[in-house]
Amino acid sequence: MSRTPTADSTAPSTVWLARGRHLGSDASDVLRRSLGQLKESAVLDDFQEPSETADAPERIFEARWRVADEVTVRARLSLAPVSSGSQEWVLAAEAEQPWDLRWPSPATMFWPEDADVFWDRDADTGLRLRELSVLPEEDKDVRRLLRQAVRGSWAVHVVVHEAMTTGPGGRRPLSDMLPPSLRHRIVEHRAQPHQLRVLNWAVKDFGVEVPRGGAVVLPGTPVPPGYEGRDFSVRSVFLDGSEPTELIATVTRYAAMPKPLPDGAEAAVTALREQWQLLTPAEEVERAQALVAMYAEALDAMTKSRDLYREAAERANEALAIYRENAPAPLPPADPQATTPLQQLSRTFGRWKGTLRPSAAHDDDSDQQIS
Repeated sequence: MSRTPTADSTAPSTVWLARGRHLGSDASDVLRRSLGQLKESAVLDDFQEPSETADAPERIFEARWRVADEVTVRARLSLAPVSSGSQEWVLAAEAEQPWDLRWPSPATMFWPEDADVFWDRDADTGLRLRELSVLPEEDKDVRRLLRQAVRGSWAVHVVVHEAMTTGPGGRRPLSDMLPPSLRHRIVEHRAQPHQLRVLNWAVKDFGVEVPRGGAVVLPGTPVPPGYEGRDFSVRSVFLDGSEPTELIATVTRYAAMPKPLPDGAEAAVTALREQWQLLTPAEEVERAQALVAMYAEALDAMTKSRDLYREAAERANEALAIYRENAPAPLPPADPQATTPLQQLSRTFGRWKGTLRPSAAHDDDSDQQIS
C-alpha cells in the first residue's frame, strides 16, 4: 500500500463521501435540473451554485436537506473536466449526527436516478456503481483492474465468484439490496466459474482470498485499521435471486468501520466545512454577529496597542527629562597644546640629540686638520 494507516486522518463519523465520473459534457445542466426538481418537491430545503465560481473550470453545487425529520445534512459537489466528454465529481456530505446508512444516499440528492444518465461511473475503474461488472477475460487485465480498485477508488469493491453459470436471477446487482446510503458507493465485480485461480492470483497481494462460490470485500487504500481478509469474506453466496444476507451484512459492516480518508478526501471535507455558503436566515445572522464580534475584538486590540504605545512614549519622555536634570557637568575640552609627561621627555631627548650632532662633526674636522 502507498501509505500506512497511522499516517492518515480518520473519516469523521458524520461524513459521507463519494467520487465518480459523468460521461458527457452536460453534467452541470443535469445537476441544475435535478436539484430544481428536488427543491420543488420539497425533498431539498435549498440548493445553490455559488456565483463566484462561475468563471472557474471547477463547478460547485451546494444542497441542504433533512433526514429523520430533524437532522440537517449539508452537501457540496464539485465538478471538474478530466477529459473530452467526461467530468469527474466529488461529493462530500455531513450530517449533524453520525451518519446512518439507512438515510437516503446524498448522490440521489444531486443526480437523477434514471438508468440512462451516466453519472455513476467509478472515477478510477470506469465501472458503473449501480450495476455488477464481469471481470475481463485476460489475466493481466484482471490484475490491473483490481489493483486500480484497491489503490485509487473511493468506492467499496466487492468481488463475487460464480460457482456455476448463473441465470438472470443470479445477476441481480448487489447495490439494489443494500442500505440506501451504500447503493452509490459499491462496485460489484463478478468472476466467472473458470476465473477463480486468476482471481486469487490477482488479489493475493492484498492479503485476501476468494472462496469458491463466495465473495470478499477488498481492503482499499489506506487499509482500514483492524481489517483482516478472512473477516470480510463470505464462503457461499447463493446467486439464485434471493437476498444474500451474509454478504449484505459483511459489506455493511465494512462500510461502517472507521477508515482513513483516501487521497483527496480530506480536501473535500475541509472545503465543505470552510467554504460553505448556503446559509439559512438564522445562520446568516449568526455569521454577521460573529463578524461584528471579530471586528470589535480587533478594534479593541488596536486601541489597547495605541494606548500602550502612547504610555510608553510618555514614560520615555519623562525619563529623558529626569536624565537631563541630573546629568553631571560636561568635561572641559582637551587642550591641544597640553602634552603628557612621556611626550615632554621625548621632546627633551630630541633637543639633546640635535645639539650633539654638530659638535661631533666639528671634532671630526679637527682631527683631520691635525693629521
